[in-house]
Amino acid sequence: MRQRGSKYSRMIAWLKILLPIAALGLLSTTFLLSRDPDPAANVPISGGGDPDGLVREQVTDPYFAGTTNSGGSLTMTARSARPVPDSDEVEADTLDAVIVMKDGSEVVLRAPLANLSDKRDDAFLSGGVTVSSSTGYTVTTDSLNAALSRVEVESLGPVAGNGPAGQLTAGKMRITSDGTGGDVQLLFTDGVKLIYDPKTE
Repeated sequence: MRQRGSKYSRMIAWLKILLPIAALGLLSTTFLLSRDPDPAANVPISGGGDPDGLVREQVTDPYFAGTTNSGGSLTMTARSARPVPDSDEVEADTLDAVIVMKDGSEVVLRAPLANLSDKRDDAFLSGGVTVSSSTGYTVTTDSLNAALSRVEVESLGPVAGNGPAGQLTAGKMRITSDGTGGDVQLLFTDGVKLIYDPKTE
């Protein structure tokens, strides 16, 4: 029943983003949380100036909130979001995602660009991603994939950054949890190098 409720919660949360986009400014005041007092004014539509004759629908300051299957919380904010033509994806600029586990530990993901798909249940973050954890790690990577319904993050290439013991680099990074809402685990693989700095202890 928890899994069914979680899927229903995610579906409702996604409707809060997708319906305002489809309905332009009218429904955005109902389903989107915006810091602008006039959300409809921030829904730019390109008409005759579009060389392909396409209309670009966009909303500013979108907000997404949901839960993971282990009982943690996931919140995402962005500067703007728009639907990707001929797909179920939503493209977002300047995305901030915060995953908080039941024990209070958290992971923060920041990226200039993200493509989110409810059908695939994931988000592709690109353009230079920063990952920070409450365990003291801050690393960067070019791009990564993150699940939307569970704590599952994997870089698509090398990572570099700082940890409790010093500077580190690795060919790949993966973030998981034990599935019960416990501590987040950061796993570094594929040629891990650590430069020990006693001042960080």
